[in-house]
Amino acid sequence: MLKVKKYSAQGEEIGTVELPESLFNVESKGNRDALLYEVVNMYLANQRQGTASCKSRSEVKGSGRKLYRQKGTGSARPGNRRTPVRVGGGAAFGPKPQDWYRHIPKKKKRLALKLALTERAQKDQISVIEDLKLEKPDTKIARTLLEKISPERARTLVLIDGSDASIVRSFRNIPYVKSDRADGIYAYEVLRCNNLVITESALAKIVEVFNK
Repeated sequence: MLKVKKYSAQGEEIGTVELPESLFNVESKGNRDALLYEVVNMYLANQRQGTASCKSRSEVKGSGRKLYRQKGTGSARPGNRRTPVRVGGGAAFGPKPQDWYRHIPKKKKRLALKLALTERAQKDQISVIEDLKLEKPDTKIARTLLEKISPERARTLVLIDGSDASIVRSFRNIPYVKSDRADGIYAYEVLRCNNLVITESALAKIVEVFNK
């Protein structure tokens, strides 16, 4: 039975919460590390915009006229002003816009997420807190709460149900903290954090969405 500490909205420890083993205690039948590597690699590839672009010699501005005669000057063969060897010329073999998107199979993506959650649970890096309610953004309250739950300043991921602007903006100004919706998490951000803080409603949403 997998249990983690539960905290109040003020950061006080008030008990424990049982995590579903179907999400937080999963074993892969194949090579676990290979699966995570593949899914994370595809995810990172999908984040690339692929917008880098250089002008080739046919695209830069300039005359196509030969600069001077081919022979008899003692200099190298000239070409025109747009050749890549001259200042202001086009780039040779420069980057062009391309699509880096790679489709991630749903089963692989979901299994990778479960394995990532399992790793955090096995390392005792998951905490559950009561649902947060903030009338307005307050970074000081958010920082104090996290310091009570995890004194060391490690990279932290806070999962909430929905997208409460006050909560998101409260955690946004803390450099080592990121917040996200519970129904939109992915393996990479779970693996990248050292502490995973989940609200009660977010935990219920994770079970509802991913426990299939």
